[in-house]
Amino acid sequence: MAMVTYGSGTKDDPWLVKTPPQTSDFQAWKDESVAPPQLVVQVGTTQLSYQWRGLEDCHAMLKARGDWVALGNADEGKPVAEGSVEAWARDAANPVGGYYGLRKGYRGRFANYVTPVMELLGLVELEHGPRNNRVRAL
Repeated sequence: MAMVTYGSGTKDDPWLVKTPPQTSDFQAWKDESVAPPQLVVQVGTTQLSYQWRGLEDCHAMLKARGDWVALGNADEGKPVAEGSVEAWARDAANPVGGYYGLRKGYRGRFANYVTPVMELLGLVELEHGPRNNRVRAL
């Protein structure tokens, strides 16, 4: 289960979440003051943002697949494992026609930061091994 210390998911009261292997902490919150609404992720001094609809779209994709799907974490511009969540989150055939990430140069790592928030919200079951983790819809 996602490790959450506190937070209601707002900028002033963010969720404190751990990456799938449980090795790094990050803060996350929903920003509805922008269009489209965003999931904002703060990792140290680096801030990333993803379209909020990515959580719902990813959940629908996982439900359609009906089984465990590899996360396939990767930075933007790095190769991704075919069929993984990360590959789907940047594929031209997904519902937004490409990256869910919004900050150029930091649009990757969707699987690393979005799936733990999905777990927190009760949308998915997420593995927490040291590497090669998978996720499936609940």
